Amino acid sequence: MAEEKFSDIGRIEAIARLYEQSPYKPFIARGFETTGKGIVRTENRLFLEGIDFNLVYFPLKHLGYKSVIAVTGELYASLAHPRLLSVRLGLSAKLDFTQVRDLWTGIVAAAREQGYKDVDLDLVPSRNGLAIGICATGETAATTQKRLPEAKSKDLLCLSGNVGGAFFGMKVLEREMKSFDADGTQPALEKYRMMVGSYLKPELSPALVGQLEESGLLPSCGVLVTRGLADAVKRIARTCGLGAKVYADKIPFEGNSFELGKELDIDPISAAMNGGEDYRLLFVLPILKMEEFRRDFQTFDIIGHLAQPEAGTVLVAPDGLEYPLKAQGWND
Repeated sequence: MAEEKFSDIGRIEAIARLYEQSPYKPFIARGFETTGKGIVRTENRLFLEGIDFNLVYFPLKHLGYKSVIAVTGELYASLAHPRLLSVRLGLSAKLDFTQVRDLWTGIVAAAREQGYKDVDLDLVPSRNGLAIGICATGETAATTQKRLPEAKSKDLLCLSGNVGGAFFGMKVLEREMKSFDADGTQPALEKYRMMVGSYLKPELSPALVGQLEESGLLPSCGVLVTRGLADAVKRIARTCGLGAKVYADKIPFEGNSFELGKELDIDPISAAMNGGEDYRLLFVLPILKMEEFRRDFQTFDIIGHLAQPEAGTVLVAPDGLEYPLKAQGWND
């Protein structure tokens, strides 16, 4: 099938055609009515080719899906329900309409899955590859906001899944790409497909916020783990005005993380603390709710707790020694 060029289709017609197979409509005013004086929240991300993703090994449908999950996870961290999604695609001449349609298909699939009521799209030219700007708007119910507990020392740090796997998945893809470029060796990914999948297509449960609201087990604070666990814990501590301790032997890993870590000469704990791209939720729960939370939310792991401010943010080794957390973008 011949490639369809944007110069032949035109921007407006291209947008209209992208919407044809989705439940959303183009070129309309967008908004939503809050229920019970809910709190409106927005989250934004910008993804740049060559920095945030490599199109050599990143399928466009997965890329579109992942970009939506990135902002949606930030909404979930503040217990917000998704409402509106706004997407801006910066397109270079190397991308034809079919490729952009694949990207859009992934965006729409994630938007529908996560419960967005409407999606806005515009296309703009780019000189330097693909850029994806995405803004998500959601609503936290007023009743939920009023019920949030105050964070206290000894409250629990609860993590929604394995960490470090996405970083390892990216490293495997980069290694196999180099081997293919060097001698044509076909990628060997089956052994590490869970880690590769964690990087290419992370997933979040659209039911989580509702489940927390219904159970009454509301966190006092939450963040999305996007730049490593160390960064997420430091963000939590700053928000709560407290210290935090994470226990190395409580951090959940993919089953073959340590085997792959030896192959790549990367410590799995380092990958978890500073690797990023895991898209896991980190919540603070009252310590008195521990048994109830363990029973009702078994996919979460308790990896540490808040502490007095003077404790700082530390990683506690199995031998009891404490090491200050270091994260990119932080001076302390």
